[in-house]
Amino acid sequence: MHFDLIKMFHEMDWMARGVTLVLLAMGVVSLAVAIERMVAYARSARQSLLLSSRAANLIIDRDYEKLLNEAQQHGASHLGRMLVPVLKVYLEHEWQVLDKPAVVVEVVRRELARKLEESSTDLRKGLSVLASVGSVAPFVGLLGTVVGIIAAFGKISVTGSGGLSSVAGGISEALIVTALGLIIAIPAVLIFNALSTRADKIQQGIVASGGEFMDHIEFSQQLLEEAKPTEDMPHRPLEPGMERRDGRQIAVS
Repeated sequence: MHFDLIKMFHEMDWMARGVTLVLLAMGVVSLAVAIERMVAYARSARQSLLLSSRAANLIIDRDYEKLLNEAQQHGASHLGRMLVPVLKVYLEHEWQVLDKPAVVVEVVRRELARKLEESSTDLRKGLSVLASVGSVAPFVGLLGTVVGIIAAFGKISVTGSGGLSSVAGGISEALIVTALGLIIAIPAVLIFNALSTRADKIQQGIVASGGEFMDHIEFSQQLLEEAKPTEDMPHRPLEPGMERRDGRQIAVS
């Protein structure tokens, strides 16, 4: 069976053509969103992997300034976008670490929570378009079919002739619109589900990394608080070739 789709389109009435053009526009938009999200997720995963491999040792060494520079160099990484503002907040309040450790931890935790919310929103950017196309396109196609059938029976009333042959062409044109709606909706739904799963996995990784970072900050603050000198336990004099950092004596290289 051969269908001349271009000929059918030219034979449609204006409303059926409008429905067809709307469906085609929905298909183009959903395709563009799908490609953009796939590229964004791939870049984020690749850069996050590189950043995490370099960040582990920097966090252990508490070299947060270098970690901040590393995160800023991975702008496409959602992990980096989360770490940059959190590290900036911590470095801004680092001078209060010994005096108010609990306050510093709470400020960093709140900033982390805000950035996790922002990353979740950014990861799902555009997915609502795919969901809308997947749910609406079949009904738009059905609207085109109804309009086409109405137009076919309108021709019968004008010509006064009946029979299947007189309406077969119009009905086939109308059903093509429904098929087009399904062709656009089915991939949109499948792609939406796949991208949603991908976004959830990335978000879970970001949440886990943020939690590990906060655990390290809290543990470090606890150690500093325990090591903080009191009136009964003054600072131990610096030994030659050493400097004091966060309540500890560290060798100067």
